Amino acid sequence: MEIIDGKLISAQVKAELQIEVDQIKANGGKIPHLAAVLIGDNGASETYVASKIKSCEQIGFKSTLIRRDSTSTETEVLEIIDQLNKDEDIDGFIVQLPLPAHIDVDKVIEAIDPKKDVDGFHPINIGRMAKGLPSYISATPYGVLELIKRYKIETAGKHCVVVGRSQIVGLPMSILMQRNTYPGNCTVTLVHSRTQNLKEICLQADILVAALGKPEFITADMVKDGAVVIDVGLTRVVDASKKSGFTLKGDVKFDEVAPKTSHITPVPGGVGLMTVAALMYNTLLASRKEIYK
Repeated sequence: MEIIDGKLISAQVKAELQIEVDQIKANGGKIPHLAAVLIGDNGASETYVASKIKSCEQIGFKSTLIRRDSTSTETEVLEIIDQLNKDEDIDGFIVQLPLPAHIDVDKVIEAIDPKKDVDGFHPINIGRMAKGLPSYISATPYGVLELIKRYKIETAGKHCVVVGRSQIVGLPMSILMQRNTYPGNCTVTLVHSRTQNLKEICLQADILVAALGKPEFITADMVKDGAVVIDVGLTRVVDASKKSGFTLKGDVKFDEVAPKTSHITPVPGGVGLMTVAALMYNTLLASRKEIYK
């Protein structure tokens, strides 16, 4: 069993990006600029956005944080997006999810210029990804692909089971793993809360991607010997023994599943760190105008 080290790989990706940014600066070019929109005071969102801003500083990107309280109207948020779409210095931007309940998430995502949609959530980018055209790939699935690639995990002809069908992770992950590329060329099964015989299907997986947001849902009796297990889950679970009052749990019951696997990602220290690194990579692509020439 080998633990897939997201901390190590994300540091490698950031170091590679920093080299490129240093070269841009040396040549007098435009520094990549990422903006983040944060609505409300969700604790997890605060943490995620802070991590993204810190990564920008480490790599040498410019960053802008636009913060509004949870009483902001949908119209106000859409106005912010319109301004960012028109700002020529902003290469890409994200609107941190989740949003307050009174704001239509789909309307917000569709208002983002696809050329600046470095989260890869816009329907145009999802459609381009599905067709195999150049696109911004959603940061978490892209991070998973990078982990698989850098650990040289074989994917061609393997059975990949994706647990969870969210538009942010599960759905794009299932599309990416069946494409005629590396990583890819898998036979893919996408299972979800309404799937019958879910356990039996998971037991067939050579590569199991858990992305349903239920702490420790995947147990040892759902994983076959030698499988690769990618845990995308990250849930705060109340823990009075911790100073923070919570502990982070993945979708996989790590201690009992890990001994059965050939490779497994831990939580924390796995996919989550790669999500930020992938977002930085998408921002660099946006600054190069590589996706939409």
